[in-house]
Amino acid sequence: MNKKVLLLHGWGGSDYPHWQSWLASELIKEYGCVNFLRFSNFDTPKLDVWKDELEEALRDFKPDIVICHSLANTLWFHLCNTGTLKIIERLYLVAPPSMSCQVKEIKEFFPQKTPKNLFAKEVLLIGSTNDPYMHIEGLQELQKGLGVELKILENAGHINADSGFGEWPWILTELKSKLSNS
Repeated sequence: MNKKVLLLHGWGGSDYPHWQSWLASELIKEYGCVNFLRFSNFDTPKLDVWKDELEEALRDFKPDIVICHSLANTLWFHLCNTGTLKIIERLYLVAPPSMSCQVKEIKEFFPQKTPKNLFAKEVLLIGSTNDPYMHIEGLQELQKGLGVELKILENAGHINADSGFGEWPWILTELKSKLSNS
């Protein structure tokens, strides 16, 4: 059985050369089943619109694995806090912003409370020692609050194209290992 992978971008999108764009193309090369959801108005996101778009994608696509980047983590937390999600196999939370982020363009997503249930059998939180949107102490606090595994990357910034994450072989290898475990 082919597992379905849903990629969720953050504020500003994850167009090429971002690692999410690269990852989607790499998975498709091997006939992977991928939905790289493009949220509307990603430079000026609206929480209710993004929630509706994500709920529709989850209903229609029924992913096994979800990979969130940046603001998509906060969006996932919003849905978790409604308690309406179905359990997925694996969730990757990559470079989440602070739970009280103060960026004007995305202010309606915050503050956010830590969900009690992430609706995933396995979760990996991935952050950086120098992410401008989440300091390391905040990341460690989030990890404790969520009770999940944490992978910390040294000096990886916001884990995006600007910080050198166009191609990210580690995430591809990690995902392939999960996709092959049927």
